Amino acid sequence: MTSSPHSLTVAGRTYRSRLLVGTGKYKDFAETRAAIDASGAEIITVAIRRTNIGQTAGEANLLDVLPPSQFTILPNTAGCYTATDAVRTLRLGRELLDGHALCKLEVLGDPNSLFPNMPETLKAAEILVKEGFAVMVYCADDPIQARMLEEIGCVAIMPLASLIGSGMGIVNPWSLRLIIDQAKVPVLVDAGVGTASDAAIAMELGCDGVLMNTAIAHARDPRLMASAMKKAVEAGREAFLAGRMPRKYYSADPSSPTTGLIGS
Repeated sequence: MTSSPHSLTVAGRTYRSRLLVGTGKYKDFAETRAAIDASGAEIITVAIRRTNIGQTAGEANLLDVLPPSQFTILPNTAGCYTATDAVRTLRLGRELLDGHALCKLEVLGDPNSLFPNMPETLKAAEILVKEGFAVMVYCADDPIQARMLEEIGCVAIMPLASLIGSGMGIVNPWSLRLIIDQAKVPVLVDAGVGTASDAAIAMELGCDGVLMNTAIAHARDPRLMASAMKKAVEAGREAFLAGRMPRKYYSADPSSPTTGLIGS
């Protein structure tokens, strides 16, 4: 597929959708597939430590529902708290996916906030890049550490909007803009999106994409919310490309002409 202003290119491959979705927290695989179909997402992230993609014989295999022939499977290190565990998990994911290099790195700091442990994240990223992985990396909304991850060789920077699963939306848009403005690789919001307006705001800020799971899986109607998120990402991207009007805080500007009025 050729690149366009509406498409997303990561690690040399181009995708029509800028929405990435996770596969956890659904009631069953059927609901997972229905929501993902409604989202239009092409990159699907899978927690290797929590979801069977072949490592446990005899259990239902997610890849039977979401085959790699139809989707780009993005193995992730959810549940890892050290660089060592994260690297080991992604080596397993690459083996299970026949040498697939694209991955999502996340190394958590504690089980309550799920905030990233940045020293361990940087350590793991350096090892993985040297081993030939194409690393998309979950990180704090810190522009200095985001730049360090890019310099290591990560193919996408994924700062949190707010805490994983919180649904709080974008709590620090200024930090995101600093990361976006300096980055030469895609920047995707990862974590904290709660509803469609959050996704639209992320895209209007200039993010290259949005990754989400809980916002869809924990909605009253996951399939319908997935559809809403698809539209929000597309609308936010179009608004960013169009360029919003300047804000005018102390003066009004009528949208209709003021000349040639009846009686004037």
